[in-house]
Amino acid sequence: MSTEHEPETSQATGLTRDDAIRAMLVLMPRVAQRIKRTTVPEQLRSMNLAPRHLSLLSHLVFDGPALVSELAARLEVAPTTVSLMVADLSRQGVVERKSDPADRRRTVVTITEDPATRDAINGWLARGAGAWEKALEPLTPQERAMFVRTMEAYEKGASTLPD
Repeated sequence: MSTEHEPETSQATGLTRDDAIRAMLVLMPRVAQRIKRTTVPEQLRSMNLAPRHLSLLSHLVFDGPALVSELAARLEVAPTTVSLMVADLSRQGVVERKSDPADRRRTVVTITEDPATRDAINGWLARGAGAWEKALEPLTPQERAMFVRTMEAYEKGASTLPD
């Protein structure tokens, strides 16, 4: 793949760049297929939740209630996009909008208090979180940060390529 030749490396010390690229080109489609096969809990199936909803719900589960502007910043999308998702999820009883006790003019978004829906959301997210926990556990905090930055760089690079 590369015109430059890197020195060969052993599995114990690492991979060459080309070997790593080859491994990731094989691995990423399998990861994508596994994610696509993750079933939505029965309680949530009729709601037609998309991956973008899962990302929003992840932030609410892990970080707690948040303002629309905070969710937009975390998801790296426009506040109007989050407002539309929140309105959709609110109509379906998945999230609730409440007045911010610190400033009644602002609205805080939170996961519904309905135990069945909350349990279904937590169970859905737990599968992926558990897999990430196992995968990231042996890494140092610096290695975890490097991994996340690498995945962000890949996503950014892949999104700029023509289809």
